[in-house]
Amino acid sequence: MPETLVYHKSPPSLLPLYGKALLAKQTQSGGDITIPELSASLLGVSTGGDNLKRYQKVCGFTPHTHLPLTWPHVLAFPLHLKLLTEKHFPLPLLGLVHLRNTITQHRPIGAGENLDISVRLGNSVKSSRGVEFDLITEARSAGKLVWEEASTTLFRQPQDDEKSPGRKAPPELERYPNTLSLKAEESIGRQYARVSGDSNPIHMHALSAKVFGFPQAIAHGMWTKAHALALLEQQEGWRPGALRVSCQFKKPLFLPGTAQLNWQAGGNGWDYQVLNAKGDAPHLSGRIDWL
Repeated sequence: MPETLVYHKSPPSLLPLYGKALLAKQTQSGGDITIPELSASLLGVSTGGDNLKRYQKVCGFTPHTHLPLTWPHVLAFPLHLKLLTEKHFPLPLLGLVHLRNTITQHRPIGAGENLDISVRLGNSVKSSRGVEFDLITEARSAGKLVWEEASTTLFRQPQDDEKSPGRKAPPELERYPNTLSLKAEESIGRQYARVSGDSNPIHMHALSAKVFGFPQAIAHGMWTKAHALALLEQQEGWRPGALRVSCQFKKPLFLPGTAQLNWQAGGNGWDYQVLNAKGDAPHLSGRIDWL
């Protein structure tokens, strides 16, 4: 198994990694793509500071003594980028599609608490759309696992040996009893990029997004998830503690744009979704379970 890349307190610099991301890669064809067993760790990182405050403001979180559920994802982002730009990683970074994200918080993490964060690649599968794999992140405090995440990413591949299936009608959209309005400013992609480090051009400006086939810039999926959680935390019945929050990313949220946060309580959790302004198509859908 390859050696784990280890960083102490300071993560790898993002600028050279983005430089590497722009370099073309010779990808393998057909079913020959193999996702390597790459891993990286960041030891003794502080979870507090001014950037946390800026993140809370950009995503709409009310300041607390504990961290927003999604903040460790941002702390781990330089490690994600490091692995995805390693020479042994066979796929180009630009063009990868974020499909799903599941975060499990085993207990609230105090703002300013030091964490050891580890990231690895795993769970690679060949699907009808291409190659899917997970970025698996774990955060430990004093050696104990307190937070973990699986982000599923897709590299699209055409299926040469199969006929393209006919387009299926989407399933009927279920509507939940609670709804709030959600607004995404034209600049929210740039604001989120400044606090998260995720400067993918599809999120930054309409002109750069058009290079990749989008008519406008689109909101970061993890901003949409974080903003939805920031709003849900303020609703009656929310309880902080151990919980798991999953979501599937659906249609892009174009910037500027408005959307609807729609949710319901059920069992030991909540179902939630972010819908378009008309309420007839989802940007993301997911589930919150208290553990």
